[in-house]
Amino acid sequence: MKIKDHFLSQEIFEIKETETKGVFKTFPIPENISKYYESEDYISHHQDSGSLKEKLYKFLQSFNLQYKKTILLDRIKKGSKVLDYGCGAGEFVKYIENDFTVFGFEPDADARNAAAGKLSKAKILDNIDSIEDQSLDAITLWHVFEHIENQDEMLEVFNKKLKDKGLLIIAVPNPTSYDALHYKEFWAAYDVPRHVYHFTKNGMQNLISKKPNWKLRKIKPLVLDSYYISMLSEKYQKSSLFWLKAMFFGTISNVKALFSNEFSSLIYIIEKK
Repeated sequence: MKIKDHFLSQEIFEIKETETKGVFKTFPIPENISKYYESEDYISHHQDSGSLKEKLYKFLQSFNLQYKKTILLDRIKKGSKVLDYGCGAGEFVKYIENDFTVFGFEPDADARNAAAGKLSKAKILDNIDSIEDQSLDAITLWHVFEHIENQDEMLEVFNKKLKDKGLLIIAVPNPTSYDALHYKEFWAAYDVPRHVYHFTKNGMQNLISKKPNWKLRKIKPLVLDSYYISMLSEKYQKSSLFWLKAMFFGTISNVKALFSNEFSSLIYIIEKK
């Protein structure tokens, strides 16, 4: 499938299935990939622009933050050590810093500085080498794993940093959701070339099953993602009444997913063996 970078460059990329069935990769990956993040509209890195898109994002984010924290509190004790890998401007780290001992890793200096300025207890890191091996109770990657090209290497690093039975929580978009199938090449969550990999539910299950150190324990939905992704997708199509259409198709996606479990984004709760 050929996909345009609707967000920034307007360049065309191709998505091809890898040797792991159900896992797809963007081709080619630019050598200067950092320039594809250089936009004030890139919400993970820039805050408080006041744009309509960001206001919607913030509204949905407030619900998602509580939902994500509940996932942790249901599985690990308060005070446990948590690393939010790829923490962006630190919203989730800030939200949970009073419940856990929290570290945030973020490679982008601007986002890292923005995160550090919000926090009173948590620590923001530019690398995770300083984290003691087998010391973490959980590592979270909220829409980050799809950006990582050296995934096999990073899974080994995460395994080393987690305690036995520690949790790796990965949230990624689902290209077999109804909204993905509806919007096709305009589906905003393809987000090429920033999203290097694309995972169907079976694809993520196949990937984890190949790793002897990991066990997939549960899959949960991110229900609200369908609305935000649909809104962006409608804008990429230059639709009139994009808000209304996004609500309509986002709702259809969620209703269908109640039966198929193919939500717009999925959370994979993975345990270290």
